[in-house]
Amino acid sequence: MDINEKIAEELSIKKWQVEAVVSLIDEGNTIPFIARYRKEKHGALDDEQLRSLNERLTYLRNLEDKKEQVLASIEEQGKLTDELREQILAAQTQVVVEDLYRPYRPKRRTRATIAKEKGLEGLANIILLQMTDQPLEEEAKVYVSEEKQVATVQEAIQGAMDIIAEAIADEADYRIYIRKLTFEEGSLVSVAKDEKEKSVYETYYDFEEAVKKIAGYRILAINRGEKEKFLTVKITAPEERILRYLEKKVITKENPYTSGYLKEAAEDSYKRLIAPSIEREIRNELTEQAEDGAIKVFGKNLAQLLMQPPITGRVVLGWDPAFRTGCKLAVVDETGKVLDTVVVYPTEPQNKVAETKKIVKGFIEKYGVSLISVGNGTASRESEMVIVDMLKEIGKPVQYIIVNEAGASVYSASKLATEEFPNFDVGQRSAVSIARRLQDPLAELVKIDPKSIGVGQYQHDMNQKKLSEALSAVVEDCVNNVGVDLNTASASLLEYISGISKAIAKNIVSYREENGRFTNRKQLLKVAKLGPKAFEQCAGFMRISNGDNPLDGTSVHPESYAAAQELMKMLGLNPEDIKGGVMGLSLLAKDRKGISGKLGVGDLTLDDIIKELEKPGRDPREEMPKPVLRTDVLEMKDLTEGMILKGTVRNVIDFGAFVDIGVHQDGLVHISKLTNKKFVKHPLEVVSVGDVVEVKVLSVDMQKKRIQLSMVL
Repeated sequence: MDINEKIAEELSIKKWQVEAVVSLIDEGNTIPFIARYRKEKHGALDDEQLRSLNERLTYLRNLEDKKEQVLASIEEQGKLTDELREQILAAQTQVVVEDLYRPYRPKRRTRATIAKEKGLEGLANIILLQMTDQPLEEEAKVYVSEEKQVATVQEAIQGAMDIIAEAIADEADYRIYIRKLTFEEGSLVSVAKDEKEKSVYETYYDFEEAVKKIAGYRILAINRGEKEKFLTVKITAPEERILRYLEKKVITKENPYTSGYLKEAAEDSYKRLIAPSIEREIRNELTEQAEDGAIKVFGKNLAQLLMQPPITGRVVLGWDPAFRTGCKLAVVDETGKVLDTVVVYPTEPQNKVAETKKIVKGFIEKYGVSLISVGNGTASRESEMVIVDMLKEIGKPVQYIIVNEAGASVYSASKLATEEFPNFDVGQRSAVSIARRLQDPLAELVKIDPKSIGVGQYQHDMNQKKLSEALSAVVEDCVNNVGVDLNTASASLLEYISGISKAIAKNIVSYREENGRFTNRKQLLKVAKLGPKAFEQCAGFMRISNGDNPLDGTSVHPESYAAAQELMKMLGLNPEDIKGGVMGLSLLAKDRKGISGKLGVGDLTLDDIIKELEKPGRDPREEMPKPVLRTDVLEMKDLTEGMILKGTVRNVIDFGAFVDIGVHQDGLVHISKLTNKKFVKHPLEVVSVGDVVEVKVLSVDMQKKRIQLSMVL
């Protein structure tokens, strides 16, 4: 197989692009580095295309390795024919390779192997070849043997039938046909183990849908229902057609003595061996596809959450709500430094509302707090009431926002949080995290396992390794897309930078602590274990503000400094001129072809240099919608049908989007209510996490705490 050609065809890109990327990956370059600094080589493929390419490259290389192993194993057995070799080499998937290898795979003891040990293979061949001209019972008499433990004629025939059934089941062409037919025409059926038992899986208590049409989220829900023993699940197939197909394949002659037996063997082969195996394979495939889809949605949600714009230049009060143990508060300054912490008890059972208001008003006065960040967990609603009441009393421009606190408790109990705040308890750390995730969502959320951030669906039911790898790749792309300040970034943030391992990230922080701030990028080479290759991969993503060289504060890579300096010289600019950005540089540098030729760089690299000099260290998050800040509170009982509200998209799933409209309970916009302008295959075509949207209230169910919303106003 020409792997590069296959990938090019699958991803609808040119073969030379694939070859270039494969070569760069094999040289040890990271995806963010290839995406940002090697555009000329691959024709400006984006992060997503490069990730897909890398994924397929890994799969297809593993497939080729598997083929080599299979060919070697069959050859060792002396059974490899030219035709079989060609079939294996032409296989496009691991499943087909396994089908072809099945007859030659070392088997555990089966009914067929036991029959072969009893010397019944000859009788099986007589039946298969349909050569006998006498009743099979006569042929079988020869195989009755005390020594071989074959006591009767019927036992001999049954053993021969077991051998035939396994031979039919091992035939690759039959399996491929049956799998395809089952996938195309089969149904997934689920029924309740106990119809009377109440559960969240009641939708699937009597459920049937075509295998090829069933949605991924249904697969994952059914799998979970089966795992939790609420559902019994099976795949139905066009059994009669499959049996007729097998009979046609194995009964090649009219022979009254063998036809009946072959028909029986084909049925046994299908029901006992082929059907259960195909069912497992199809369900595994459906699950894998559903997981891949869910991981993709999770990844897009996570990217949107991480890329939410930071709220800068404000002193924030983080509020981690609770009942019995009290609400933990933490004040952080504009840089995220903790100024003060306290525990207050405005909620049940203590209800110290007046005392809480006094403490919070004191913080607002003393530290200039202008924004309160409230976690959306237990007692969030009650805390919000107290805050709004207090804001009315103080008459100062202080706002609040309810933030998704998913993962805050995971972070606060982690080793990392303990190292960061050794003298704080879990609650204090959680309050700090809630405040900081508003000031810089990316810098704070990278400290938390992406699976705990709460923007996915069925994440605990998936292949955890695959999920972790995919989400880590998303975080890596986001962090590198934004870049980091080399002098303030935490080790948690630095370890996601291209070419930087956890150990090197810690070494960078240690170097900073021992030697003071970095003044130029070259000093990175003095950091332990950070060699020339790692420097090449990471340097462009590290920013140094007010350093020795203004270019160190941009995303221009050190390898392009000479070209950038020459460009400035050509346009009559000094390095200092770029500190605030050179507006209109694109217009000054009109002759791109001529300039790139003189500078010895490609057009794409020149474009990137010009963009960066126009707006040094630009933050792509600035283009994202800002969060909705509030000064008043709404409750579910305040909602009425037809009410129009502004809200923030909290989570996007296969069948819709959950929107925070400020009433503590997120409302669901079903996929059918996202827009009436076009058919929507997936909600991500219309909305993303963090989007600020206008919605209309369709219905409110106080008992079930469900709010139905519509974006079709």
